[in-house]
Amino acid sequence: MADRARLDQPREVRRSFRRSRRDPDPERFGRFAESTARFLGTATFIAWMTVFVAIWVTWNIPYGPDRYRWDEYPFIFLTLILSLQASYAAPLILLAQNRQEARDRVTQEQDRDATAQANADMEFLAREVASLRLGLGEVATRDFIRGELRGLVADLDERAAEDERD
Repeated sequence: MADRARLDQPREVRRSFRRSRRDPDPERFGRFAESTARFLGTATFIAWMTVFVAIWVTWNIPYGPDRYRWDEYPFIFLTLILSLQASYAAPLILLAQNRQEARDRVTQEQDRDATAQANADMEFLAREVASLRLGLGEVATRDFIRGELRGLVADLDERAAEDERD
């Protein structure tokens, strides 16, 4: 019974001679597809593909010096290779487009939320400015106070004049 591991205590760490495997990255293939699609859409790819096809056709053309040709006319093997390249490139490009669409959708939702928040903030500020304007309508202005003071001074002057007459 003493040899059994206790369930209430952690196991000892066992060292292994094998490398520990990293957890597979689910985004790795997606990043590969995007980088491939990015490369397939460049002038560099088109130039290299043009050079490849030109060399292939030049080497395998039935006319010219007698040499080993691996793809006789009508270039069936070249057609097969280009078809395979296209059959792998199309799904990779579609996967990259789907990932970009998902990123665009998330960005669009974030933009929509930010716009809604900005509209709410602007409405709040507009209400605050309107309430400040209403509040300022009730506040005594400098001209109003001067007018009132002039009126009081005039009343005091009249009273003083009446007191002198009496």
